[in-house]
Amino acid sequence: MDLSSIKNFQDAAVTVMGLGRYKKGSGVGTAKWLMRHGAQLIITDLKDKDELCEAVDEIMDAYTEYRSAFKDRDIYQPVFVLGKHDVEHFTDVDVVVQNPDVARESEFVQLAREQGVSVESDISLFFRFCPFPIYTVTGTRGKSTTTALLGEMLKRQHPGTVIAGNITHSPLEDLDQLLEAAAPVPIVLELSSWLLESLEGLGRGPAIAILTNAHKDHLDRYDSFEHYVRAKELIFQEQTSEQVAIFNADQEIMHDIAGRVPSKRVQWFSSRALPEGMNGVYREGDAFVRRMDGVVATFMHVHDLKLEGEHNLMNALAASLAAHEAGVSDEDIHATLKAFTGLPGRQEILGEVEGVLFVNDTTGTSPEGVMAALKRFGKGGNILLICGGSSKGLGFSELGKMIGEQCKFVVVFEGTAADDLERAIGEGAPTVRVDSMAAAVKAAVENAALGDVILLSPGTSSFDIFKNEFDRGDQFNAEFQKRQKA
Repeated sequence: MDLSSIKNFQDAAVTVMGLGRYKKGSGVGTAKWLMRHGAQLIITDLKDKDELCEAVDEIMDAYTEYRSAFKDRDIYQPVFVLGKHDVEHFTDVDVVVQNPDVARESEFVQLAREQGVSVESDISLFFRFCPFPIYTVTGTRGKSTTTALLGEMLKRQHPGTVIAGNITHSPLEDLDQLLEAAAPVPIVLELSSWLLESLEGLGRGPAIAILTNAHKDHLDRYDSFEHYVRAKELIFQEQTSEQVAIFNADQEIMHDIAGRVPSKRVQWFSSRALPEGMNGVYREGDAFVRRMDGVVATFMHVHDLKLEGEHNLMNALAASLAAHEAGVSDEDIHATLKAFTGLPGRQEILGEVEGVLFVNDTTGTSPEGVMAALKRFGKGGNILLICGGSSKGLGFSELGKMIGEQCKFVVVFEGTAADDLERAIGEGAPTVRVDSMAAAVKAAVENAALGDVILLSPGTSSFDIFKNEFDRGDQFNAEFQKRQKA
């Protein structure tokens, strides 16, 4: 199929593979956009209708709306094939759009490619048709906060700035409006390694690309850490020599990657002074300092930063550097950093119940994420940790040691990571297994005392107990609110 024009989707047969249970996610956003432009949709997912009811309802409501709103085109009722995949829906169609949770090694994706069928994602479609420069962020940790910070900085000068991607909003939801904009609109996308894979060979790169860091993660999806890092590196692969590539100078692996990228405008952020000759931003005492081609300027002070934690300091530096390159003033960068309090589910302080602090860190899905939360809230044995879920092939030995130092009690969700977590914790802290959030919070509360912290920080992916990490966080919030009102 000719993907040079959106008009070519009218009457095209398109399979959306992987609807997902999150009604604001890539699958739903993609389906709605394609349906709006006249595609004949097959939506297929291995989950059944009961699991996907909210997403299905969202799409069918959109179908009814579009039939009424777009009289100038044919709007087709989507066909749902749930609980299975059928081969013909990958070989006898014009395009397959895969959800980021679908592995590129999927036999059905491979079948589509073998038959010459275009395989896309919502991000690759957006890159094809978006008329304005795109700024992108990836990394093992910090990408959501960095994306949100950069977006808020840009919003001070461009209120219509689009913030989307892996941050739970598909940019396709905004594309039609962007195509009608009279002036350029900034776009900031958080991209997982899986979404980056869909941009390979596209021929268009981001105007500014940030790699926040690289730690071992998703080793259930990648056969090695090196393979995972290569996927992250794709954020730079399609850039031109004039587009900006931003790296974390504090990680040695970043210097290796920087030597391979096509960009000649490589810049750095660091928690300490950068070596001479390196352009970027860094912390020097209480100052945020920017050095560009030998010109040095202080643009912010650490004590003004609203976000807490060393990891957030790095996120702030990365976002500040990208914002400067995008033309945001130092005044607006400063104002954003003084006001931004963080995203929900990221070391989010919910409040206290009877002197016990509740913290929602549901997006802490790697051992390093949990360790960052323990470092921030731990006081040598005051934490009741709720963790566990689906294994990603990661090791927990370092985390287990830190849990022994900072936790008085650990609640572990049933799942494929449970045995490994308990083995890593050993005698460091008593543990109990549970199969629901209600049971998890109940166990934590029963073992808590005045001054303690109940911390949800899973260190793993969500398991069958939850729809996704956001549902997990919402359930934790609901349990907190019950106790607050009691």
